[in-house]
Amino acid sequence: MKKAKKIILISLLILGGIICIAGLLFWRSISRHDFKAVDVPVTATVFEGSRTTNGTQNTMSQWRGVNRDGIYHETGLLKEWPAGGPQLLWHVEGLGDGYTSPAIANGKIYIGGLNNNDLVLFVFDLNGKFLNRRVVGQEWRRNYPGPRSTIAVNDGKLYVFSGTGTSYCLDEETLNEIWKVDVITEFGGRNIIWGLTESPLIVDDKIFITPGGETHNMVALNKHTGELIWSSRGAGTTTAYCSPQFITGYSIPIIVTNTKQEIVAFNADNGDVLWVHPQPSGNSIHPNTPLYYNGKILSITGYGGGAWLYRITNDGRGSELLWHNNVDNQIGGVVKMGDYLFTSGHNNKGFACIDWHTGEIKWRVDQLAPSAIIAADGMLYVYSDNGEMALVRPNPDRFEMVSSFEITLGTRQHWAHPVIHDGVLYIRRGNVLMAYLIK
Repeated sequence: MKKAKKIILISLLILGGIICIAGLLFWRSISRHDFKAVDVPVTATVFEGSRTTNGTQNTMSQWRGVNRDGIYHETGLLKEWPAGGPQLLWHVEGLGDGYTSPAIANGKIYIGGLNNNDLVLFVFDLNGKFLNRRVVGQEWRRNYPGPRSTIAVNDGKLYVFSGTGTSYCLDEETLNEIWKVDVITEFGGRNIIWGLTESPLIVDDKIFITPGGETHNMVALNKHTGELIWSSRGAGTTTAYCSPQFITGYSIPIIVTNTKQEIVAFNADNGDVLWVHPQPSGNSIHPNTPLYYNGKILSITGYGGGAWLYRITNDGRGSELLWHNNVDNQIGGVVKMGDYLFTSGHNNKGFACIDWHTGEIKWRVDQLAPSAIIAADGMLYVYSDNGEMALVRPNPDRFEMVSSFEITLGTRQHWAHPVIHDGVLYIRRGNVLMAYLIK
């Protein structure tokens, strides 16, 4: 009898210990994901009070505009800025380290930052008012710490990709996690020296990700569940910081991206490799999204790589090189306006204009390079990594800078690509997001 009581007592003690441990783990879990982000200090400075928007809010948002080409379809923007730059409407501080552009949809701004080891998602309204935040998961902390992939807003969900290789899907309203996939663990992906960088591409019900594994080189996941739809071997080489491009107008839908030393095209329906071309570049870094227009696709990269223009052939199943030159943009992209390309060099310094059809360099000047570049309402917006924000007229005959001012707020590098929405220019520099009135 005594032995039985002793056994029961020991069992109760063990059970109590298990309950205590489980309770502690649960508390740590909810404190990490529901409360910890509240401790992140964010301050907003509003200079002109609230501002009425045009009421025609976009419901989706992705990297570098609706076509990933750096063109923002706005009108009525200023053709010249006042001395000292356009009016600063507001700025927020306390985002933490990061290089992502803001995502803007449904009257809200979504942006990520690094706090300790964590990727924190912040939500603001269009007047800079703080609305919400959430700790999403761990983020890249080594070379240039902080998030580097811009959030995608699509069909009521937020898609976030961390530099450590995890893809997250969150509910847009509640920020609750719907699914997550660690592409390194799940698909044999390989991280790279500056952290995985790929702003999510979503087409219909698929989200495309490049784990860079030898077998699972690119994958398509169900955007609602995170389940695998297809996997492709691609070229079998590591990812290269590239956010892919989607191309329509052929009998098959096409996804084009860059991996370690090549440009690769996939059938978006099933992952079949359509064509591959070698594209050598120092350091195996190809961070610029390929630019597509009217049957031709341009790929441009830094470190001496240069720019390549290909013609797509055989109804999307082939391609041929038209020209290559030495204008090598590192991380700032390129825009096409009319028959000309505008971009900035890396190893081959200088801001440049290129003939789209021939690859001829029309002019190159020792200014605004390296830089990130976007365009809207017939003008170029160029954000140099020395902090100069410039308004440039796209003149193929000569370099024509109309206005400029210095970005002095924020921390670390001037690398995040600007965004234009509803007459406002948004610039992120490290822990600060700024909003300038340009209309």
